[in-house]
Amino acid sequence: MGKRLAGIFWSLLFLAVPVLGVATFAIAPAYNHWLPKDVSEHGASIDSLFYFILALTGVVFVVTEVLLFWFMWKYDAAKQKGEATYIQGSHTLEVVWTIIPAATLLFLAIYQMNAWADVKMRRPAMSPTVEVVARQFEWRLRYPGRDGTLGTADDLFLVNDLHLPIDEDVLVQLKSMDVLHSFFLPNVRIKQDAVPGMKIPVWFKAREAGEFDIVCAELCGWGHYKMKGRVTFEPRADFEAWLERKYAEQGATQPPPEAADVAAAE
Repeated sequence: MGKRLAGIFWSLLFLAVPVLGVATFAIAPAYNHWLPKDVSEHGASIDSLFYFILALTGVVFVVTEVLLFWFMWKYDAAKQKGEATYIQGSHTLEVVWTIIPAATLLFLAIYQMNAWADVKMRRPAMSPTVEVVARQFEWRLRYPGRDGTLGTADDLFLVNDLHLPIDEDVLVQLKSMDVLHSFFLPNVRIKQDAVPGMKIPVWFKAREAGEFDIVCAELCGWGHYKMKGRVTFEPRADFEAWLERKYAEQGATQPPPEAADVAAAE
């Protein structure tokens, strides 16, 4: 009797886990425990792809858990009589459960191609808006000076305070000064590794003004948790006014001492 009750308990537990998981996902958006607010032009396609894959894999997960529960219940050792029987498997079933997942993955690869191209392949024909250099444990920023050219003596240098205009393409030149980092803008649906020795272009268009987080999504050392910055999206006029204020603060004549460190990452 005790073994039977134990079997019932574990069977119900295995059934309850997927049911509670699905219920949690269903009610999470009502309590704002879900994806952060999207403020990018391409974010809708990324979110749609995420939800589609989540629904597809969610159905597979629920079906497999139900089957697992059913097999545990039906073939409970306490219900079986006689010795156990052994089978050699089925080549037909092995082919079927290999082809179906492979076909599903191929479909997903084709389905996501357009969204991937928007974020990773269709680079706008423009000069970098800003250079972002990842360094333990901060984001170093370099804007073109008043001459509009990045890499000259009047460049503007900042740390962790990124400003960008809305309603237009921006191109970020991403680099790392030391180790692998990951430039993550949750509200823009952008995540890109920063690799030492490489200049990696990242582009997007923000469609809403506001202040949002920049975080590192790659474990990069003991201070990884505090590698945070802020990105402010604002209208072009406000962005240019902010640049002028920063040019004035810096002097706009000679780069600060940190410029040598940034140049060393090139």
